[in-house]
Amino acid sequence: MPADTTTFVGRRQDVAEVRRLLSESRLVTLTGVGGVGKTRLALRVGGETSRAFRDGVWFVDLGGVTEPDLVVHSVLEQLGVHDDTVRRHRTVLVEHLRDRQVLMVLDNCEHVVEATADLVSALLRGVPGLRVLVTSRERLGVDGEHLWQVAPLPREPALALFADRAAAVEPGFALDSRNRARVAQICALLGGIPLAVELAAVRLRVLSLDHLLSRLDDTFRVLADGKRGGDPRHHTLHAAVDWSFHLCTRAEQVLWARASVFAGTFDLQAAERVCSGDSVAPEDVLQSLMGLVDKSVVVSEQHPSGTRFRLLEPLRQYGLEKLRAAGREQVVRERHRDHFIEWAERREQEWFGPAQPQIFTLTRLEHANLRCALDFCFEQDGDQCVHLAGTLWFYWAGCGMLGEGRYWLDRAVASAKPGPSRAKALWVNGYVATLQGDIPASTRMLDECREYALETGDASALAYSTHRLACTHLVGDDLDLAESLFEEARRLYRGQGTVNSHTMLAGVELAISATFRHDFDAAERLCTEARAVGEEHGELWAQAYAIWVLALCARVSGDLARADRLGRECLRIKRSFHDLLGIVLAIEVLAWISASQGDAVRATTLLGATNEIWQSVGYPMFGSRYFGAPHGECESMSVSALGEQEFRAVFRKGMDLELEDAIAFAIGEEQAEDPVPAATPTPLTRREQQVADLIAGGMSNKEIAARLVIARRTAEGHVERILQKLGFTSRAQIATWVTERRN
Repeated sequence: MPADTTTFVGRRQDVAEVRRLLSESRLVTLTGVGGVGKTRLALRVGGETSRAFRDGVWFVDLGGVTEPDLVVHSVLEQLGVHDDTVRRHRTVLVEHLRDRQVLMVLDNCEHVVEATADLVSALLRGVPGLRVLVTSRERLGVDGEHLWQVAPLPREPALALFADRAAAVEPGFALDSRNRARVAQICALLGGIPLAVELAAVRLRVLSLDHLLSRLDDTFRVLADGKRGGDPRHHTLHAAVDWSFHLCTRAEQVLWARASVFAGTFDLQAAERVCSGDSVAPEDVLQSLMGLVDKSVVVSEQHPSGTRFRLLEPLRQYGLEKLRAAGREQVVRERHRDHFIEWAERREQEWFGPAQPQIFTLTRLEHANLRCALDFCFEQDGDQCVHLAGTLWFYWAGCGMLGEGRYWLDRAVASAKPGPSRAKALWVNGYVATLQGDIPASTRMLDECREYALETGDASALAYSTHRLACTHLVGDDLDLAESLFEEARRLYRGQGTVNSHTMLAGVELAISATFRHDFDAAERLCTEARAVGEEHGELWAQAYAIWVLALCARVSGDLARADRLGRECLRIKRSFHDLLGIVLAIEVLAWISASQGDAVRATTLLGATNEIWQSVGYPMFGSRYFGAPHGECESMSVSALGEQEFRAVFRKGMDLELEDAIAFAIGEEQAEDPVPAATPTPLTRREQQVADLIAGGMSNKEIAARLVIARRTAEGHVERILQKLGFTSRAQIATWVTERRN
């Protein structure tokens, strides 16, 4: 949940009523005009109900989502759910949430209302413990949906909001008998719409209260003459924003309109590149941007990478209307597209170097803008989309974004004309598909790319497609063909003078094949060479895989201390990129090392953790008998040491670790408790166990309903089923049963 940056004024009754609705319905939608405070109300409700949801409250802003198909991607990303398989992402989300008790807040859904409705409907059917709070200008139309119309603020809360925001820009401002009537007139003119009130209040920095009231009164009288029909509150907001717009300087107005093409946040460099031109110099953008920040039109946010900016959503939409009315949307969107194509090209070039971790962070920040650029490319120029989708290979394959990468690359390959850009999209998509475990699709695309390269003499496409085709045969256990193709790819790379992360990986992957043949000397030599290249250039991502293979070699040679040190080093690097495949492979090797060290409990815990992570990556150990052999040996050793029953109990505890907890345990960042056998199996569902625990805590049915945000009759139904399942006749027996199990 994002933190409040300003005080929350009024709405206590709204908060109470929405909380009550959430206790009776699993889907509540807050509707109302833009700027009326739907998001702030949802955030406050989420914050005040967080303790009622065991697995948290999650906020997902869909305002920057341009494609309906990407709604589920955005939800997965915000929840931190990583899945690089080819499974439907909706299925992945349902499975992730199935046994969880969560409140999901979906914000700004009106422009993707159908896709949101489909997703919410599926989630509510498949996740019993889920409740959803939506903000949208229109209802979703899903069965069981309860609506809450967010109304403008009444007189007194509107006055309080104005005074609070005015005091922030005019220290010492306070409501008193001398100014109260004029502030009331201002709030009445603005219809009590919070965003309009806030925009007016910040004007006290440069206008007196009398001047502010006079300007507003004149403006609204003129604007009202041309507004007929529709929701008068929408007209009021539009008039308030229009008034604020016309009080901006001409340069600020231009920047406001042009900045509306950004999705999510943007930095100063992007603003200078996209919003300049046509008499606006890049060096003039900063002054206008600061002016809009002062007027609360643009929000300034501090990130580790520097200052970023964003337009409040209703103001972004207003700016886009102005841009369209001026006939400038096309040209500014083209500048936005060109900027982010150039941005991606620079990041691709810099990827093979010491800036890799920063590139991961920056690309995550620009994700919404890259989506927007890709979407615009598809609308206008398929060739540029193909180029951009292929250029972002480092993000798709290197930073745990395989699912979305496959979405854009599939579209690119399907629409592209034959040529170098399509060839690159083919081998990148083939690479992504291999990492997802979709070997048939991968082989098909890589074969096509290789045939094109041989026919046309495209040396680059030939090298990359040959390399990636070798990988498909490596995970398919055809070592002879894999090694032949790896050697060919390495010759092609050398012939072109290419040195990058891919050429490093070609040596590392050949080394993996050597370990399968028990040629550990060759494997170590290849990985030492790759690691030297990485250290020379400051490259970490591919180097981590070389470190992984070196850990394998050290384990086999009996140098378990070195193997463990290398395995942890690999995991630390892969964690910094959210590279889920690298993470799970590193945890696997640490499990094997632990088993060799005789620590069966640690080995089994790590195996349990990898079991869960593999579900989000693909087939465990790629379904390969060579990759899977050490895993099987580790499991057999652990079962022999612990016994079948204790092994299963410890394994389950490893499965219960969240990703970050599993990484921390594997690295040894925090001393985890020794896994203990699981409690005696219970006939109760997870929700029923919750209710039983609350009964043992002395709660009544009414109190249980309030705690779990469920209807009282639902709580009563849970109690009845618990009594039936346990064969009891009283709540006291349930409490005794819970206490005995705890002891």
